[in-house]
Amino acid sequence: MNLEAFILGCGGMMPLPHRHLTSVLLRRDGDLFLFDCGEGTQVSLRRLNLRWKKISAIFISHTHADHVTGLPGLLMLSSQVERDEPMYIIGPPRISEYIQASMDVLDMYINYEIIVREITESGVVFEGNGFCIRAFPLRHTKPCYGYTLEEAPRPGEFYPEKALALDVPKGPLWAALQNGGTVLSASGLTVRSEDVLGPSRKGRKFSFVTDSRGFDGITENVKNSDFFVCEGMFEQALQDDAYEKGHMTAAQAAQIARDAAVKKLALIHYSPRYNEHDLNILLKEAQAVFPPTILSRDRSVYDIAYED
Repeated sequence: MNLEAFILGCGGMMPLPHRHLTSVLLRRDGDLFLFDCGEGTQVSLRRLNLRWKKISAIFISHTHADHVTGLPGLLMLSSQVERDEPMYIIGPPRISEYIQASMDVLDMYINYEIIVREITESGVVFEGNGFCIRAFPLRHTKPCYGYTLEEAPRPGEFYPEKALALDVPKGPLWAALQNGGTVLSASGLTVRSEDVLGPSRKGRKFSFVTDSRGFDGITENVKNSDFFVCEGMFEQALQDDAYEKGHMTAAQAAQIARDAAVKKLALIHYSPRYNEHDLNILLKEAQAVFPPTILSRDRSVYDIAYED
């Protein structure tokens, strides 16, 4: 089962010619989930030829303009195709008010159901087959949330030789055992999945954090992420400015990644003060703390693989 992250925009505050505002699409087989929807989201969706009409849920961190200005256009675009499934929009208090006001003022034609859920406490906010998405509070200048997608543990490795030794013939019974079931062998013995499987294996974890001061609560929630997308808006020399504005530096993001034992950190939400060359300042400072750090770029794609 594939799990891929598409960076649709990596900028903060204002778009630049080659940097749209923050937005990340996560594709898990046929499921598409959008995290924030900054200005330019539609452009990157088109250029990546993604099936935007399959987006089933949008998760908004907070209601500052650079994280939601792409939302009205995306909602209107979704009315141009047949859509049977509802669109879920999950976010902080007042996200419902923003969506309703946009629909009213723009006189939107919407031909599908929109279900808005405002977060009132941390925990699971969306569930699907074999995974859940959790929200947790951040520390910004207004209510703001981070998100994690966590997969359920996978069954352990299947050992065919053990099944054959227990007189279970190859075929549907093997599949039942691989899926955690219990079967009867050809000789009438009860064979459980644990008799032929190794230890359960960890599912994958994706985390998304933007617009927050660094604090221990982030570390706790993103712990053991396979792919951690986190704002690194400023260089360390501007850490006081970052704190005052409710942001963090690239080095602070890297410290969280290191302490949380994540596999890879992708910086995002760069200040417009940094041109493409200057972003290397942020990268060098982050890699000095946590070497598996990369700079996310608009329309970059990352495969999130299972552990071996």
